Amino acid sequence: MNQVDDTLAAWLDSQADALDSDHTQADQLLATLAASGVFGAAVPVAQGGAGGAASTAVALAAALAEHSLAAGFVFWAQRATIECLLRSPNHDLVRKLLPSLLNGATAGAPGLSNAIRSLSGLDQLHAQCTSTAEGSVLNGTVPWATNLCRGGFVAAIAAINPASGSPAIFAVPNDAAGVWRGDDQDLLGLRATNTASLRFENVPLTEHWLLHPHAKVFLPALRPMMLAIQCGLGLGLARASLVAARRHTPGQSVLAFEIGALEDTAEEFWRTLSVALDGGWLEANPTALFDLRLNMVGLATSAVQLELQALGARAYDRSAGSGFARRMREAAFLPILTPSLVQLKTELAKLGPASVSPSPDNLPI
Repeated sequence: MNQVDDTLAAWLDSQADALDSDHTQADQLLATLAASGVFGAAVPVAQGGAGGAASTAVALAAALAEHSLAAGFVFWAQRATIECLLRSPNHDLVRKLLPSLLNGATAGAPGLSNAIRSLSGLDQLHAQCTSTAEGSVLNGTVPWATNLCRGGFVAAIAAINPASGSPAIFAVPNDAAGVWRGDDQDLLGLRATNTASLRFENVPLTEHWLLHPHAKVFLPALRPMMLAIQCGLGLGLARASLVAARRHTPGQSVLAFEIGALEDTAEEFWRTLSVALDGGWLEANPTALFDLRLNMVGLATSAVQLELQALGARAYDRSAGSGFARRMREAAFLPILTPSLVQLKTELAKLGPASVSPSPDNLPI
């Protein structure tokens, strides 16, 4: 798997607790990630990226999350916004925005949680776009979006046209008239992620800012990459907890077998995910995609619990268990990350069992 460079790894390790607890570190986090060049993973070289298979972006997310889930989450937000552009038919907009997203000069905020819930029938879209002679006027809210850097961001937003009933996807720049960013959310952790709400009041958007006219076509095609990178977040967290658990477990301990078994499960999970993503299998098999995303949460949660058992009472001591306390908070975030566990279970109940069990031995490659 891809690893972050030594300089970035050392900085993340030294700042991990601060990135979790201090919102003032957020802009520095994005700038540091950008300086390391991570945002070009799996972006075609011809479009300014580093190239590589789709799984290279997942591998980077996992490597970052081993040091700090906040770092992995910001990487996900930036890379998901880049993916929106890579899949947009609006080539002029891609040429305008992609370079500044790749170098981190502009922050990318995928404000699509509400849209994803809406596709599942669990919510109504909170933004509306009214057609005008010049394009559209945007009104509404996004209760939760990440990477809303005050220095400059562009948000990917789904909005429904009341006249047609059809939702579209827009890129909304922070400096457009009528765009309002709320205060940072008072989060339990992951505070250095510029996570806040957005409000739109008669925001004028020309056709230049249209990412895709049909959200119901665009979002399912975007979903495998977005969810796969999320899987990388939980995988990286699980690896970090398992390393810590192994470090605090004597070889003869009863926990040693459980740790080894979960290490094997984590690597099997990675092999399955990477082969399925790179082979294009997940786009045609949403049941397997949702199942992998669901299993990621269980993997990370189990690993953190093993770390707790290995540490014992030391885990409850602030001076001795800060890394564990952070990872426990990080693990508590994964079940509510959109798509949440409730959404995943709802979708899986609708779709039924996967037609093929997703394992490296039976995936077409």
